[in-house]
Amino acid sequence: MAAELILIAGPYRSGTQGDETLIARNLHRLEAAALQVYQRGHVPVIGEWLALPLAKAAGSKYLGDEISESMLYPVAHRLIAQCDAIYRIEGESKGADKDIEVAEQRGLKIYRSLAEIEPV
Repeated sequence: MAAELILIAGPYRSGTQGDETLIARNLHRLEAAALQVYQRGHVPVIGEWLALPLAKAAGSKYLGDEISESMLYPVAHRLIAQCDAIYRIEGESKGADKDIEVAEQRGLKIYRSLAEIEPV
């Protein structure tokens, strides 16, 4: 098996009510999952790794402003078009659920547990 480009999808802002500490905790969970995917020999990506710097460059002043909202989901969906698979980690997230819908429409593999991702 060749290494796959795998989007890590899960809660980022969901369930945080905008609390920066909780958002940071969610990002840490996404990044911990990305590390596990990397350790299996694949290339993990998280949409926020791309979307947040782009939003800032476009003039976003805070998470949730009009500029950041115009970037977060569209960047993830463009990124999905380049991926081989998605790894959906646990936790409620409308955005991650939408990522899964987009990936399914594109016929990508959907992993729901780390054990499903074969090491390279």
